[in-house]
Amino acid sequence: MADRDPHLAADASTRPERAAHACTHHEHLADAGAHHERPGDTTAQGMRLADAADGGLRRAGAAAVAIAAEHLAGLGERPVWQPVPDAERVWLSGQELPEHGRALDELLEDARTHVLPYPMGNGHPRFFGWVNSPPNPAGVLVEPLAAALNPSCAGGDHAGPHLERAVVRWLAELVGFPHPPGGGLLTSGASMATVICLASARQRAALADGWDVREEGLSGRPPMVMYVTEEGHSCLHKAAQLLGLGSRQVRTVPVDGAYRMDVGALRTMIKEDVGRGLRPFCVAGSAGTVNSGAVDPLDEIADVAAEHGLWFHVDGAYGGLGVLADGAAPHYAGLDRADSLALDPHKWLGVPVGCGCALLRDPGAARAAFSLVPSYLIDDNAGDLGWFSEYGPEQTRPFRALKTWATLSHLGRSGVTRLVNHTAGLARTLAAMVEESDDFELIAPVTTSITAFRYRPGSDAVNRAIPGAVQARGNAFITGTRLGGRHALRACFLHPDTTERDLTVLLDEIRLAAKTL
Repeated sequence: MADRDPHLAADASTRPERAAHACTHHEHLADAGAHHERPGDTTAQGMRLADAADGGLRRAGAAAVAIAAEHLAGLGERPVWQPVPDAERVWLSGQELPEHGRALDELLEDARTHVLPYPMGNGHPRFFGWVNSPPNPAGVLVEPLAAALNPSCAGGDHAGPHLERAVVRWLAELVGFPHPPGGGLLTSGASMATVICLASARQRAALADGWDVREEGLSGRPPMVMYVTEEGHSCLHKAAQLLGLGSRQVRTVPVDGAYRMDVGALRTMIKEDVGRGLRPFCVAGSAGTVNSGAVDPLDEIADVAAEHGLWFHVDGAYGGLGVLADGAAPHYAGLDRADSLALDPHKWLGVPVGCGCALLRDPGAARAAFSLVPSYLIDDNAGDLGWFSEYGPEQTRPFRALKTWATLSHLGRSGVTRLVNHTAGLARTLAAMVEESDDFELIAPVTTSITAFRYRPGSDAVNRAIPGAVQARGNAFITGTRLGGRHALRACFLHPDTTERDLTVLLDEIRLAAKTL
């Protein structure tokens, strides 16, 4: 793994020389387009659109492609991250809305000068923070096409909804989750996917008890209780709050030494809550936590959920695709038994933000929780599945499927598997380097593509301060967390161009940064 896998590297079309050729090609098209007869729209708006389509948009679009390609091609040679200077911060946040419209080429120059030099850092091969991937070039390429169509993918007979059906099915098939017709939809991210899944669980529980939470609300009913671990993502807690369940009814289940849910403790807590007159309705397991990448014992949790009639939700936003790694399948046993699964194509897959996915074993549960069709949206041609807007809270829905389709099609199943194996392999390699060193210690098993460790000579305060010091140096980017009550360092691997040499740089940067603390 010492060399970058050419199959995983950014598409060759992102190179500057290719971009320059693209500019020349599109300028030729622009000149040719100027001789074409315009549509017969003589309104001011129509004339502006025609002008843009004939020449301005073509030339500016080609320039935008060149700028984006140059930016992506040069990331590895620039600092991973740098703070935004005061003057640039003032420019970015303090602008006044211009009185008159500005030319497209001026806007592009401003973006090139004031925006692109100050990225989050996630496009760089030595960005190991949080769970943020570089953009897949295919997704980047088609984003403007989705914007050019600018549809609402709530429903209707146009390309967007049909393509979304295929993309959702592909995602379910990749991770081995059951996919009945209509069994999922794309969302802004896993946070919204989680809201959809838990709202479906809440409605199913209420209907099973003989009442309708949508009609009656929660007042006067036994409090509904959900079970997660302390390693469960914060979006689960936010969803419980938004759905009126309340943080008080989110039970924190203890974890074992590998930061996985303690199923025995789960059984005890459910029994105690039933005895107190509460209404357990959902247990949420993790298929790859953000802190350590741990995968809960999903099969055992599924058994408990089945015994007690609970909805079994799995948060696979980051780690669900980890099931594709060599030898990983046993860790994910039981994933296919879940009632719902949240995925984030904009994480491991590199689909440009934002694109999440809610997968449901029974799509009718989501429809029961959200369907509301006013008279002006009745579509006699919608078929049995209806519109996507009946399965979630969004009515106007962007064309998320195009960038997801392009990314998955560009990678193919084999490419997705290579990407997962490459990045998961880096996490194991870093873990081995940590264990072989005298100044680092591994603090959690590596299950997905996250390595959690500590700088051994440093105190808890030093380990807390190391990420900021490393980031400021600009040669690598790492973030921290807390595991087992101690501050820890965590490196998350998602970039296809990261190499073992980058791991050496990371550890050296931590050592150098620690000396300044």
